[in-house]
Amino acid sequence: MTAKRKMQAKGAQVIGAMKEVVGRATHNRKLEAEGKAEKHAGQGLDAAEKTKDAVRRPWQH
Repeated sequence: MTAKRKMQAKGAQVIGAMKEVVGRATHNRKLEAEGKAEKHAGQGLDAAEKTKDAVRRPWQH
């Protein structure tokens, strides 16, 4: 996984989690849902990159 993609994935997860918490605290369902979606998108990006790494380097597992 490249450092840039890893930072993008982690950044999306953190920002999404923050939006989710703020949305929940302010009873803003739209912001909460947006945060959940962004967090899950970051997790998906992270998983995709880990899968790419596993396919590229099968001898390291």
